[in-house]
Amino acid sequence: MNAEFFSAIADIEREKGIPQSYMLEKIEQALLAALKKDYPNSAECARVVLDPIEKTVDMFMQRTVVEEVDNPNIQYSVEQAQEISPGIAPGEVIKEPVDTNRFGRIAAQAAKQVIIQGIREAERNIVYDEFTSKEHEILTGVVTRVDPRTGSVSIQIGANSEHTEAMLSSGERIPSESLKDGDRIKVYVIEVRKSTRGPQILISRTHPGLVKRLFELEVPEIFEGIVEIRSIAREAGNRTKIAVLSNDPDVEPIGACVGPKGVRVNTIVNELGGEKIDIVRFSDDPTEYIASALAPSEVVSVTMLDDGKSCRVVVPDNQLSLAIGKEGQNVRLAARLTGFKIDIKPESQA
Repeated sequence: MNAEFFSAIADIEREKGIPQSYMLEKIEQALLAALKKDYPNSAECARVVLDPIEKTVDMFMQRTVVEEVDNPNIQYSVEQAQEISPGIAPGEVIKEPVDTNRFGRIAAQAAKQVIIQGIREAERNIVYDEFTSKEHEILTGVVTRVDPRTGSVSIQIGANSEHTEAMLSSGERIPSESLKDGDRIKVYVIEVRKSTRGPQILISRTHPGLVKRLFELEVPEIFEGIVEIRSIAREAGNRTKIAVLSNDPDVEPIGACVGPKGVRVNTIVNELGGEKIDIVRFSDDPTEYIASALAPSEVVSVTMLDDGKSCRVVVPDNQLSLAIGKEGQNVRLAARLTGFKIDIKPESQA
């Protein structure tokens, strides 16, 4: 029986990757709790020892032999001890085996329950540890269900050998994107949390980090650190502005991101459902940076204001609507990208 028990624990480790030491510790705790429940007057001296090498399960009551008993729950007087083991001396320990036949049914039930709970807990921890390493990364998932009422999408995602279900909430979906069962999509892992139902993986399709990781996947110069992404401003489904800087004078950062015939940036645009992407050159000079950020509009001048957080931009009259953008989107994204409040004036008024 014991051999089969330890063999089953070894099988769990092979099949599910749950260490034997973890399961044995849980089972030992459960048996000890059951033993204390069955022998309430001897709870303090109850002991359980599982030995996977000898394949033994020992359950016993352990008391110390003393001259004068202070606590009868954990101590025996010399007289009491010698009735059990003649010749025993003070300071020695007596171990009285528990009748496991009488205790077997309770112990088996306790062990079974803790094995089930232990496997669930260990599997959750394995999944949590696996996906925690994927925070702020991109994972590819398969849509398994779309809730027509809330707009939330259930997605099966995997990290190495582990798979789990994650919920893409309506607020993290690209508004213009239509998803259906079986679609394969890339999602950005915002955070992995522990919960009573197991690991909770927060994913997004609207987070600026998704754009950054997509550029790292498509542009080798970014992945290698030659071209650096300094800032991203995004309104998911409509437009994104990304500021880049080259650490190599021989590499043109915007050209590297666009790719031959626009193949690199077009791959990202297609992944994001047609979202427009403006790639601008980062500069330590705020006036140059702000002028670049307002692309595709031309800029006549940029004047920094005294507060150091605002500027006035002058554009050609025929470029005013382009600089502001539809519903103010272009100037709004430029302001978020650069961190400056931008006031645009047409050249005729300036």
